[in-house]
Amino acid sequence: MKSLNQAFTRIGTRRRYEAWFLRFGLADVSGAFWLRYLLTSPGRGGCSAVPGGGPVQVWATWFPREGAPETYIQEFPISALRMSGRRETLFLEAGPNRIEENGCRGSLDVRGQRISWDLKYSSHFGTTLSNKGWIGFSRTPHSDAVFRGELRLGDRVFGGDPLGIGLQGHNCGFRHRHFWTWMHACFLQADGRISTLEALVYEMPFGLAFRKAVLWHQGRALVFRRLRESQRDRASMSWIFAAETAAGRIDVEVDGSGSSLHRLPYVKTDCSGTFDVFNNSQAGTRIRIEWRDGATERLETDAGSVLEMTGDD
Repeated sequence: MKSLNQAFTRIGTRRRYEAWFLRFGLADVSGAFWLRYLLTSPGRGGCSAVPGGGPVQVWATWFPREGAPETYIQEFPISALRMSGRRETLFLEAGPNRIEENGCRGSLDVRGQRISWDLKYSSHFGTTLSNKGWIGFSRTPHSDAVFRGELRLGDRVFGGDPLGIGLQGHNCGFRHRHFWTWMHACFLQADGRISTLEALVYEMPFGLAFRKAVLWHQGRALVFRRLRESQRDRASMSWIFAAETAAGRIDVEVDGSGSSLHRLPYVKTDCSGTFDVFNNSQAGTRIRIEWRDGATERLETDAGSVLEMTGDD
């Protein structure tokens, strides 16, 4: 099976972004981490005239259970990049930072603060949310990922087997969408299995919108394409929607408010400037599942979700 992590961008590509990212909540519920390995228009050396426009970047954000998130971003020249080709097993390396199919490591020194990690992860489920060819895609190679290893932030050491649960994602595009809303939630079941829900909405040409949700539950994947939003509020980071398939219906409430709400500028691929993306990797999610036979289930997590939004519509 073709890996969902295989690189699409060639080093000579002048306009494109591609990112491999991880979000995981710690097993001790003390917080969550967001890690991101990013390429931005490498064929033109990134966007040198735009702050934060380096062609190769590694991001790390710590979302403490209480308190404001802390972000560390380090940029690298294109000469520091080594990466796999389109038909090869993933590896991307810049300095001491590297991501592969089932693991990653990193070491950043930003504003006098050091953060480093050495992680492995495994999963039972991966999916493609959206695939529009050269225009762009959104894939989740590891949707119910279990992380193990160690991460150091200053004098603090986070380690364990497991260290936490979450996802590893991969997205790419000729440009960023003018608006999108995306969420992913993990629910740890009594038998040790992990259920996940991932949903994505973004603008398309001619006033249309892409809408899709995928529920991984009890070893079964359910794909919902009839997604109806009743609330999308960026100010309060609230997203409420329902979706149906032949197997049943889900009603979903995602709450991304609170001290973990974070805003970061993303660089446009045409190098014309930046736009703000809002992310809360300590969001809460409640799901009600109504099966066609009338049975119902509820899945809930207080901080095991990520909710991301940009744009007004």
